[in-house]
Amino acid sequence: MLKVLVINCGSSSLKYQLFNMKDQSVLAKGLVERIGLEVGMLKHMPYCKDKIEVSDNIPNHKVAVKMMLDALLDKNHGVLKDISEISAVGHRVVHGAEKFSGSVKITDEVMDVLKECVAIAPLHNPPNIVGIEAAREMLPDVPMVGVFDTAFHQTMPQYAYMYGLPYELYEKYAVRRYGFHGTSHCFVSAEAAKMLNRPIEELKMITLHLGNGSSITAIKNGKSIENSMGFTPLEGIIMGTRCGNIDPAIVPFIMEKEGISPDKMNEYLNKKCGVYGISGVSSDFRDLEEAAKNGNKRADLALKMFSYQAKKFIGSYAAIMNGLDAIVFTGGIGENSATMRQMICKDMEYLGIKIDEAKNQVRGKQADISFEEAKAKALVIPTNEELMIALDTMSLVKTA
Repeated sequence: MLKVLVINCGSSSLKYQLFNMKDQSVLAKGLVERIGLEVGMLKHMPYCKDKIEVSDNIPNHKVAVKMMLDALLDKNHGVLKDISEISAVGHRVVHGAEKFSGSVKITDEVMDVLKECVAIAPLHNPPNIVGIEAAREMLPDVPMVGVFDTAFHQTMPQYAYMYGLPYELYEKYAVRRYGFHGTSHCFVSAEAAKMLNRPIEELKMITLHLGNGSSITAIKNGKSIENSMGFTPLEGIIMGTRCGNIDPAIVPFIMEKEGISPDKMNEYLNKKCGVYGISGVSSDFRDLEEAAKNGNKRADLALKMFSYQAKKFIGSYAAIMNGLDAIVFTGGIGENSATMRQMICKDMEYLGIKIDEAKNQVRGKQADISFEEAKAKALVIPTNEELMIALDTMSLVKTA
């Protein structure tokens, strides 16, 4: 039985899922959080067994990987008899720059390239690298694969990914738009083609990965030709705590007025802005919807800004594709918020989008929420980035 372990490391967390690739079922999944803080936590959820929670000091990702493996091997709550049952490990890596147009087996040379990418992904790649290094140390004989958020968007044409900056900055520092959430956009676009019973090579669709981090992609004939995120995941639509698109001149203006250093400004734009900064309530859209219902005008403003900006991206992407067959909602908000889907799709009949409010009352499962006569279908498709990572990992390991 081919078993693939998928690991997704954040700065203070480690998410994991163990797949049986024979039927693509999840044998166990879990989360190690608060790594490096005084008290950490492991939450382990094995299939058909009771979940467990363990509090302990988890000083680093190496300890987190050991806790994960111990949980998978536990005689009462584990799903493995021996560590040798793990055939391969797939790692989510946020930024592969222009170096990787697809997933790759992890070697020392690949690790060197990932470290080179830290300069353009300082918030995301370091924890990914730390997690890979910890897993390689704990599982030295298990093949490992890196799956990149940016890889799916390497098909964007140059005129789409270049900025209006001197060309030398691209040549010297690779300053360009990369796009993110590629694994999610790739997965849901393939699922959408199945739902529509049409070859993906014939479709023009817009996929909306809406969550605390949000990105929107134009997919023409199965290839990404545009994504709302850019050089980093800060660009694009307003998000939970990220500002999204703003006039660049605002940055030095605020730095001077508030006396903020470049590092602190970067943190400010990523963690203090977005709908959280607008509302003053929360970055969680469930909280915003509840506050807006109770008359909170700033929460209502944040929701309207989010839906308005999403609508602008949909319109512009339909224009660059010269048509539209479907839009796909995914991510925590896209899959679960009927309110936000309705706000985004309102008054979009000119693009052929018209959703049925009864069908729209769906959460977390595949659904066509369009009226029968709608020319452009509106679909809800739960993303499964972990399965995509597992499939890519299995494919590379089998062909090695």
